[in-house]
Amino acid sequence: MTSDLHGRTQRLELSDQNLRDFEAVVLDSTPEGIVVNRSAFYPGGGGQPADHGVLLWQGVETRIVGVRKGDDLHLIPAEDDPIPPVGTVVRAAVADERRTALMRTHSGLHVLCGVVFRDYGCLVTGGNMEPMTARMDFNLPEVPAGFKEAVEAACNAEVLADRRIDVRVLPREEAFAIPDIIRTATNLVPPEVQEVRIVDIDGLDTQADGGTHVASTKQIGRVKVTKVESKGRGFRRLRIAISD
Repeated sequence: MTSDLHGRTQRLELSDQNLRDFEAVVLDSTPEGIVVNRSAFYPGGGGQPADHGVLLWQGVETRIVGVRKGDDLHLIPAEDDPIPPVGTVVRAAVADERRTALMRTHSGLHVLCGVVFRDYGCLVTGGNMEPMTARMDFNLPEVPAGFKEAVEAACNAEVLADRRIDVRVLPREEAFAIPDIIRTATNLVPPEVQEVRIVDIDGLDTQADGGTHVASTKQIGRVKVTKVESKGRGFRRLRIAISD
C-alpha cells in the first residue's frame, strides 16, 4: 500500500493541502457511506476532525458530513440525501471555511507543542480540536508563575516569525532517526507504518503527523491561551483559541 492510498481511495489532501475541488468515480454507495476512487476529504485523526463538503452529480447535491475509516474511506452522506449510484462521476467540494480553520488550528497546536517542549521540556499526553479552538495536554508537574502569559507570548512570537511549515514523507527508519520526532508521551505511529509523514515548523517543531496544515506560522493568526487546567498530578491541559 502506498502512503497516499487508503483501501481503494487515493488521498489527494496528503499531497495538496489546499485542494478543495476534485472529480471522482463512485466505487461503492450506500446510505452509510460512499466510496470514491480519489478524495481530498481529510478523514480525521490526530485530534483533527474529518472534513465536510458536498458531492455534485447529475444536477443533484449530496452533503458529506463526515468520513468513516475502514478497509476503505467511506464519505458519510447527510441523512435522507440522495446517494450517487456506483459508476457515477461526481464533482466534490470540501467545505473551505471549515478546512482552512482546522488547518490554522492544527498548525497552532504544533506551535504550542513546540513552545512548551522547547521552553519547559514537556511531552504531549492528549489533544483535540474544533475549528479555531483546541486543547492540548502535557506532562507538566508544576505550573510556573506567569506560565499562561509566557506561553501565549511565545506562541505569538513564533506566529509573527512567519516560520515555514513543510510536509514530507520519510522511510520509518529515517524518520525515527530525527531527534525528538515523537512529541507525545506514547508513540502513536503503528509499527506496520513504514512511511512516516513529517510536519516541520522550520526552527521550532518537527514531528510525525497525518493532518493538514497552513504553509507558514503567520497564516495561523493570533493564538490565545484561554485556560490552564489541572488534569491530575503532573498533567496540565492548555486550551487555546485562534483568531485573525
